[in-house]
Amino acid sequence: MGHGAAALSSTPSLYVVATPLGNLGDLSPRAAAVLGAVGAIAAEDTRHSQRLLDAFGIRARLLALHEHNERGAAEQVIRLLGEGESVALISDAGTPAISDPGARAVARVREAGHPVIAVPGPCAAVAALSVSGFAGGGFRFVGFLPPRSAARRAALAVLREDADALVFYEAPHRIAECVDDLRAEFGAQRRVLIARELTKLHEQSVLLPLGEAAAWLASDANHVRGEFVLVVEGAPPVEGLDGEAERVLGLLLEELPVKSAARLAAEITGAPRKALYARALALKGG
Repeated sequence: MGHGAAALSSTPSLYVVATPLGNLGDLSPRAAAVLGAVGAIAAEDTRHSQRLLDAFGIRARLLALHEHNERGAAEQVIRLLGEGESVALISDAGTPAISDPGARAVARVREAGHPVIAVPGPCAAVAALSVSGFAGGGFRFVGFLPPRSAARRAALAVLREDADALVFYEAPHRIAECVDDLRAEFGAQRRVLIARELTKLHEQSVLLPLGEAAAWLASDANHVRGEFVLVVEGAPPVEGLDGEAERVLGLLLEELPVKSAARLAAEITGAPRKALYARALALKGG
C-alpha cells in the first residue's frame, strides 16, 4: 500500500476514479490519495496515465484495460481483489465507463462479489451541460453517435421529440457532418452548445441555433479541432401540455398503446386529451 492507505476501505475494492479532462488542478485530493494507495491501477492507456501519475509523484503498478482487452483485464482485476489488493480504474480523461472502457469490467467485478466505489470528479458531459443552461428539465446522455450519416440520422430521428437536453460526444473529423445531421433532424432553430477542449488551454464553448452551427465551425480552422461535447436543447413542449403531462405520457407509452396512454394521461393530469394523443403519435413516430 502507498502513502494514502487511509483513503481506502478495509475491504479490497475497485475504485472508479475520475481524472482531469486537461487541467491537472481538477484531480481531487481524494482521487490522488486513492491512486497513491491502491495496489494497481487499471488504465485505458498506460503511457498516457503514467504522465498524470508522474505529475503527482504517484508510484503505482499499471495494467492496461481498454476496449480490446476489457474482459481479460477484468479477470486480472478480480484476481488482485481476491488476493487482498484494492484496484483503481481510470480512463484517459474524465470519468471511466462513460463512453469510455470500464463498464463491462465494473459489471464483472460486481458479479464476482467485490465492492465498487466511485471517486467522482471531472466528466465532460456534465461539464458541458452545466454551462449550457438547458438542464432545468432533465437531460439524456447519448454519447457517441454512429459514424455513418444514415445510421446517425436514424438515431437522431428517434430523439427528435425528446423534451430533455441531449448530450453527445463527437470527434473532430466528424463534427461538421454531425452538426449538419443535427440541423436536418432537429431543425435550424433548436439551439446547441458546442464545447471543445474543456478545461484545456484552448477551451471554447458557444451557444447558437443549429442553423448557424455549420458556419461557425467553418469560420475558423481551430473551431474543428479538439474533443467535442454537443448539448442540444430539448424539443419545445406541445401547446396545451406541461412538463408533468409530458412525463406521465412518456411513462404510459412505455407500457400502453397510443390511444390508451393518451386517455389515461388526460385522466391523471387533466391535460387536453387531443393534445396528448397528438403528442403520443409524434413520440411513436406517427
